[in-house]
Amino acid sequence: MQRELLSTLVFLTQTDTTVGFVSQNSRKLTRIKKRPPHKHYIKALNSLDTLKRLTRVPPLHKRMIRRAKQTTFILPDGHSYRVIKDPHHLLLLDRLQWAYTTSANLSDHPYDEAFAKSHADILVQTIHQERAPSRIIKLGHHTMQRIR
Repeated sequence: MQRELLSTLVFLTQTDTTVGFVSQNSRKLTRIKKRPPHKHYIKALNSLDTLKRLTRVPPLHKRMIRRAKQTTFILPDGHSYRVIKDPHHLLLLDRLQWAYTTSANLSDHPYDEAFAKSHADILVQTIHQERAPSRIIKLGHHTMQRIR
């Protein structure tokens, strides 16, 4: 029962890169951010085991994914995944195992703390540290392309 409740909530928390919304409900995030519904969110994962349960990683790239820090990978299935290693962000993700993550602002707008707090169901103590954004790498079965 508790896991079902957690999967419907939107958390406002310090992620590994910025203050952001974290939730397992992508439709609710899309409504909050007023974002086009066809765009995918990054799935933040608590471990490599969770990644293995969700998708198949091309064997050529397994080692790089295992060693990467603050890197988002777009896999051949078109979905984006980031294995989180930041201990503060992992406190929440260990309870959820995976969650969609996005910045806490309207799409194409700067961060507004009042907007973020008013649209989150649960506020996790935020530190508001802006860090470098994650690198984004698109992986093919045999290729690799750096996006950001």
